[in-house]
Amino acid sequence: MAERLGSRFARLWTASTTSALGSGVATIAAPLYVAAHTKSPLIVSATTGVAWLPWLLFALPGGVLVDRVDRRRLMVTIDWTRVGAMGVLATALLTGWSSIALLDAVLFVINTGEVIFRSASQTMTPAVVPRASLERANSWLVGGTTVMQQMIAGPLGGFLFVVSACVPFFVNAGTYAASAVLVGLVAGTYRASRTSAAGGEGSSRADAIRSELAEGFRWLAGQRLLRTMAILIGLLNLTLTAATAVLVLLVRERLHMGAVGYGTLFTCLAAGAVLGSACGSWLIRRVTPTWTIRVGLLVEAGFHLVLATTHSAYFAGFILFAFGIHSALWSIVANSLRQRLTPPEMLGRVASTGLFIAAGGNCVGALLGGVVATQFGITAPYWAGFIVAGIVSATTWRVFNRTTVAEAYAEPALSPA
Repeated sequence: MAERLGSRFARLWTASTTSALGSGVATIAAPLYVAAHTKSPLIVSATTGVAWLPWLLFALPGGVLVDRVDRRRLMVTIDWTRVGAMGVLATALLTGWSSIALLDAVLFVINTGEVIFRSASQTMTPAVVPRASLERANSWLVGGTTVMQQMIAGPLGGFLFVVSACVPFFVNAGTYAASAVLVGLVAGTYRASRTSAAGGEGSSRADAIRSELAEGFRWLAGQRLLRTMAILIGLLNLTLTAATAVLVLLVRERLHMGAVGYGTLFTCLAAGAVLGSACGSWLIRRVTPTWTIRVGLLVEAGFHLVLATTHSAYFAGFILFAFGIHSALWSIVANSLRQRLTPPEMLGRVASTGLFIAAGGNCVGALLGGVVATQFGITAPYWAGFIVAGIVSATTWRVFNRTTVAEAYAEPALSPA
């Protein structure tokens, strides 16, 4: 990888995957700790809500920050801050002074950092690899995160929690420290050149932030390809999260599987994502980005249709495997298109807007899934997802035509940040 994508990307990738492992371990350990100290569904769900809240609160202003400062130094600062926060939590657990309130507070800090860190990481990628290698670089990033968070972190986090409740959080602090060191070793300056005069000298800081956010929104709104991609990802995330929120009930009532079977289905999903990441750049070149997007829309619809109708665990496992491949390929194409089309000085705001829309879909979908299933039956969220995916496919099919996407790939190379 270092020979093809360069040593700077190798360090960035290693930092990203190391951080993903630690975050995944903590994500598994946090609900285990809460469940061990309370049986209240409200308190348990509140921990999940705290983890999602920063994505809605800080994604947009975080994008402004990413476009204002050196992105590498920002990532290093965030990682060392997360080392401190996670270290406080782990030490409190070790000494018996921890509480669910402290856990939630630390999760809020950690995920606030994650929102900004991820946006900064996405904006650094096109600055450390050649433009023609963006798909390969994004394949490595998606694949590394998938393996660490979905295949390794789960069993490792559970095992470490059994050893001691504090161990997963100490491990997470260590991975953030390793990430900080590795990102700090990435040579170069990654501060975007400021071409906008948003805000003006007499404006307050809040006015300047609003002006820069508005500038980013206006630019994205004027880009049909990226605008459509952002909106449809938000809609499809809504239906996907609604479906997965009640999947455990569908697995039990219709597929007649227990906890092991439920976990196996998610292993199928992760295996598909790993395969999609491993062959992503090769497959996208041969299928073309246009058909990668279009076939992905059909897979989205098929995912919901199969789960709405099947009573077979094998069919369910197959469609989750296929969906995993699709989700990896879509992440690669979406990130690469955004990095190719967006000016470096605006990339942080555009990336964070996408994260904000995706997180909004996740939050609303998590609430709607249970409501729809309660009112209309356990398969209702899947039928709704199938209808939405069908409508989205029909209305956006022509947007992602060969000519439009080819023009995006033919854009002249942007000057590095």
